[in-house]
Amino acid sequence: MDSVEKQAAYDDKPREECGVFGIFGHPRAAALTYYGLVALQHRGQEAAGITSTDGSRMYSHKGLGLLTDVFRAGELEGLYGHAAIGHVRYSTAGSNTIQNAQPIALATHARNFAIAHNGNLVNARFLRIQLEEQGSLFQTTSDTEVIAHLIAKEGAGDLADLVARAVRKIEGGFALVILSDDELIAVRDPFGLRPMVLGRLGDAHVVASESCAFETVGATLIRDVEPGELLHITRAGVRSVRFAPRGPRRMCTFEHVYFARPDSDVDGWNVHSVRKQLGRILAEKHPAPGDIVIGVPDSSVSAAAGYAEQSGLPLETGLIKNKYIARTFIQPSQELRDLGVRLKLNAVRSVVEGKRVVLIDDSIVRGTTSRRIVRLLRGAGALEVHVRISSPPYVSPCHYGIDTAKEDELIAARHSVEDIRRAIEADSLEFLTVEELMQGFGFPAGSPVPFCNACFTRRYPTSLIDQTLNEGMEPIRIGG
Repeated sequence: MDSVEKQAAYDDKPREECGVFGIFGHPRAAALTYYGLVALQHRGQEAAGITSTDGSRMYSHKGLGLLTDVFRAGELEGLYGHAAIGHVRYSTAGSNTIQNAQPIALATHARNFAIAHNGNLVNARFLRIQLEEQGSLFQTTSDTEVIAHLIAKEGAGDLADLVARAVRKIEGGFALVILSDDELIAVRDPFGLRPMVLGRLGDAHVVASESCAFETVGATLIRDVEPGELLHITRAGVRSVRFAPRGPRRMCTFEHVYFARPDSDVDGWNVHSVRKQLGRILAEKHPAPGDIVIGVPDSSVSAAAGYAEQSGLPLETGLIKNKYIARTFIQPSQELRDLGVRLKLNAVRSVVEGKRVVLIDDSIVRGTTSRRIVRLLRGAGALEVHVRISSPPYVSPCHYGIDTAKEDELIAARHSVEDIRRAIEADSLEFLTVEELMQGFGFPAGSPVPFCNACFTRRYPTSLIDQTLNEGMEPIRIGG
């Protein structure tokens, strides 16, 4: 079992995508980028990097690990300038090597620029083959470098125009920040699959994957970047360019269910408020016989609060998370794997002993962690454990920047709810339906919704070009 498989067995959740941050017009741009990335660390914990510019030269530092691992010996002091972009990474595409750490810098005859990307392209392999046939040389296995080469291939001219032309050729989920000597560009994919927000800090402009980064650096949220929008930020201000026509939005529901921080506002909805409402709907539609309600920390605490309020049951802290166990923690040996959950969670015996526990969680992927938590609660004396999930069954992998198990490893893709209940050893198990999930955002049953729910429905908003290519079929060529 390699390290990726060990991590999957140890941490049975979809893995974070990446987080990006950019700032233009501040004398301490690199330092603020670092603090913004700290707020986004939950989105990627395998690598981090920052590139800055003083208007005539670019400076960069990146490495593997958490921000505190990468920036530990005064490296920020050498990142000069008034503008910077930064990235925290989880390797959804490309292995976790220093070559794949971002931002990725490219030097061309026209200019130098650096790029950082949150998301995943569904035609990256197809485009990479085309680019290699045209003479492009790749230094990484990341689809971000594909985007960089597409921009470079556009030649000389206004960088914003070159980027707009290049991104019309890519498909999938992407939120990009691009830095050259004296300009910052932010781009969001036409469906809005990956989040991005615009803010202001004094005279400086900032962009980030989530608004929680703005709170950390003291910036004010202005608005979400629109799907299909490119922001060109210079000393003259912010210019908005639409590189794709307005179409149906397909924002990622799972940002609200699990990924985003509760204090973030994503596409007009506060994450905590949405999760709490999902908990209320769970209690109304899928009640459980219980004495107490507990949430799996940290992402399910808000939903548990909503469930408790709606049901009238007391909300208790029945599970304690060890916050000092990071994702980079050395994996336990195979014989100790079943004890792995105890490294991250402990049950509070005095709270759960002799009680019927309603356990609220946001999702079940493989089911291994759910089973371990149920056993943990029973071992602490819980009489019954009734599991309620604040999302529908997770039946299909994401192709847009969230790393999940393959479909044949997703327990809900292969088993009924009753089969899953038996597998996780719960007394009862129920999920939200897709319609109930959408009601959490205020959309009545049957109404059109601006979300991608492909992980729950198998209905993807784009064609899966690279998957077709992997299956030996000839994809339709797109773009110029």
